[in-house]
Formats: sequence, structure tokens, C-alpha cells
Amino acid sequence: MKTVGKRIVLLGLLLSLVTVLPSVAQRKNASYLKYFDKYHKLAVEQQRKYKIPASITLAQGVLESGAGQSSLARKSNNHFGIKCHSDWRGKRVYYDDDLKGECFRKYKSVEDSYEDHSRFLAYRSRYASLFDLKITDYKGWAKGLKRCGYATDRRYADRLIKIIEDYELYRYDQEKSRADKKRDKVTERLMKSGRTLYMNCGLLCVKAKAGDSFEQIGDDLGFRTRSLVSYNDAPDKHFPLKAGDIVYLEKKKKKADKPNYDYVVKTGDSMYSISQKFGIRLKNLYKLNDKKEDYAPQVGDILRLR
Repeated sequence: MKTVGKRIVLLGLLLSLVTVLPSVAQRKNASYLKYFDKYHKLAVEQQRKYKIPASITLAQGVLESGAGQSSLARKSNNHFGIKCHSDWRGKRVYYDDDLKGECFRKYKSVEDSYEDHSRFLAYRSRYASLFDLKITDYKGWAKGLKRCGYATDRRYADRLIKIIEDYELYRYDQEKSRADKKRDKVTERLMKSGRTLYMNCGLLCVKAKAGDSFEQIGDDLGFRTRSLVSYNDAPDKHFPLKAGDIVYLEKKKKKADKPNYDYVVKTGDSMYSISQKFGIRLKNLYKLNDKKEDYAPQVGDILRLR
């Protein structure tokens, strides 16, 4: 009877586990899981650029946007509930929040919303103390955001921390982006080639040596010659390089980084040299200034960079 009793108890424990385990799994919000799966790479990329923990970005995004389902997120691509403020020059929409008819930012894409969220934190002095924290200190970031006034909800920090821990978002804080992995490979080859890696306008580059060519740089660093030619807007692989010329190892940007809004042309400048200096794609530099490809800048001309 004792053996039978033990079996009954054991069976009862097993049955209780069978019923408990699914209930734990059910606590995972399917819409949250879908959101994280869709946007975690974007959050990791923002972490690389601005040093904001990907876990914090994702937790704020899913919370502020209702997992991307709020009216503000669906109609205006605003995933972080960022209001207009006096410095906003983009499109606007109006919703009732703490007050009736408050002004919120409207974006062309979710990517723009993520980028603006990062800049919003990175370029405002009130959040400067957060960037002294380690990238893995999501609790410090969550509490700091509340302390700095990001949200009025008293439980805002606790809610962020719970989301991060329930969905293990902290694992993304240590994840390398594809760009980071690419940089690691390039670094290995650099050590063997004797070249030096530089960052110009947030872009990976090297400086040409005397007698250098795109083909030689490609051989040294493991890049296709045609990729380097394309990244640097050169007409072909025979385009001459001078010692000290910047040679980008990734695509240039569509516009210059802030605060480079415009540029006064100096002696010796060309559209090509300006595009290389500020890391802007040549075709975009022409487009920004409504110029055709036969345009030659004159000393004193003012060119838009963004």
C-alpha cells in the first residue's frame, strides 16, 4: 500500500507539472514575441550606433506602442510616444494623453522612429547621465529614464525591467550586429596587412598609401574590388588614389550627420572630395543641392549636406 501511495503521489506531482508548465508558457504575450522577433535587429543596430541597450529600446518600444498596435504606432510609426517639443520640424499628429489634443511626432517608417528615439536620448543633456552606465545595466537605464522624466508613470522603470526579464531581452545587449562582426573580420586582416583602421563620419575606412589602388586594398582586407569602387563612388577600379585619401569599407550615407547641415566650398574642392569628406553618397549630394552631374562647385558656393 505504501508503494501504491507513493506512485499516486508521484503521479499527482507529474499531473500538476503538466498543468503548470503550459500556464507558464501562456504568460508570454504572443504580440510581444512577434514584436521582438521583428525589431530586435533594429534595436541592436541602434545600440551599436548610440550605445543605448537594445533591451531598453525594445522594452520601451513594445510598451509605448502596445506591441506596435496602438493608433499612434500604426498610423504615425511612432513607437516611443515621443511628443513634438519645440525643436521638432517633422510631421505632427494629435492625440489625448496627459492633456487633451497633445502633439506627437509622425514618422515615415518605424526605422525613423527608432533612430529619432536614439537621438532623442543621446542628444539631450537631461539623459546624459545614462550614458555613464554599462550597456548591460538595463536596471540602471530603466530607473534612470524614470528619474530623468521620460514617463510620468510611477511604475515605468519596474514595467520595463519586468518586460526585459520576462522575455530575456538582456541577451540582445551583448549581441553583435552584422556590422560589428564585419569589423572584427576586417580588424584581423588589418593586423596582417599593416594598415590602420579609421572611423570617418561613423563609417569604417582606411587611408590610401602612395601608389595604392582599390584592387590592392581589396586584396589586403578581403573586399571585392568592385565593392570598394561602389562604396567610394569611383567610376572604375583604375580611379587614381593619392596618399591620405579616405577609402570607405562600407556604403556611405544619404546625408551628413548632424550638425553638418551645409558646407562652404573651398579652393581645391570638388563634389567628389566633399562627398568623401562627409561620408555622403555622391548622387545624394547632387540631389540634395538640385544639381546635375556636370555641376562644378565654385569657391564660396554653399552646399547642403542634409
